Amino acid sequence: MRTVEVRDASQVAEARRIAVNLAQTHGFGEADAGRVAIVSTELATNLIKHGGGGVLLVGGYDDDSGSGIECIALDKGPGMADVRASTRDGHSTAGSLGTGLGAVVRGSHTSEIYSLPGLGTAILARLQPGQPGLADMPDHPSYGGIEIPINGEEVCGDAWCRKPLADGFAVVMADGLGHGPFAAEAANAATRIFLKAGESLPSDMLVAMHEALRPTRGAAVGIAHFEHSSAQIVFAGVGNIAATIVDGDAVVRRMVSNNGTIGHVARRMRDFHYPLDRPTLMILASDGLATSWRLDVYPGLFSKHPTLIAGVLYRDFARARDDVGIFVARIDPA
Repeated sequence: MRTVEVRDASQVAEARRIAVNLAQTHGFGEADAGRVAIVSTELATNLIKHGGGGVLLVGGYDDDSGSGIECIALDKGPGMADVRASTRDGHSTAGSLGTGLGAVVRGSHTSEIYSLPGLGTAILARLQPGQPGLADMPDHPSYGGIEIPINGEEVCGDAWCRKPLADGFAVVMADGLGHGPFAAEAANAATRIFLKAGESLPSDMLVAMHEALRPTRGAAVGIAHFEHSSAQIVFAGVGNIAATIVDGDAVVRRMVSNNGTIGHVARRMRDFHYPLDRPTLMILASDGLATSWRLDVYPGLFSKHPTLIAGVLYRDFARARDDVGIFVARIDPA
């Protein structure tokens, strides 16, 4: 995922260029790439007009709702008092025509806004080839996330991957040691082993990864299985992967990860079991995200798109000195 700082009008064109180039590499035709240009331009412009500047994240996505390009606009500005009114054409607080957010909504297959006075604004726009319409708007996927390289690097040393299982799903978050191409090599090696491991328990996958990653820098790795039949998460981790369960009342449970580095020193791989009895968010993050976040200070964020939740956490708690990987899954044990 690319990060574009948008602090003045000259950076709007750069945000548009990056978004359009990415769309073209994903097979978007001229008309569809034009929609990407409009949406990215409006998002970047709004960052300046209403947020006092911010950041635009641009990347590809591929999940149960389809595949395409996603843009996430993040600012720490004054926020919106009335999100619904702000998306109507003609509404403006900056003296413009007031068509920006309306154009974003119309041009996207999926869009969602999270904004509160004093908490800034986060906007997610997902675009696919083909004209969007209300009849074919995809449902929210149950998961999403972001991978952001440290400033100055082209590749991210963090990687997450999700796969379906016969009785649920499994996800891995890997953080290659350091950052840059060699960290990415280690993280990607971990995801390849994960995909080949079938229905193995998380601890068994870690054992397999430990041997496979010996020629690499090594990585911190966390693996979680959600089992429908037992309504529980089974988690095993080695290193600084923060694995968290949060319910709708913002009650937090931290899952246990053992010390070490997969591929170098990892003396203990153990599965821990966490039963679920209500709708829950499972959040896995590399140590590029501070662990001091709390969802109870973000009213209503729990029910938002998982990728938008990841974006808000990145905006407010990312550590500038490292790559950031965040995965969010919404789980209903019923």
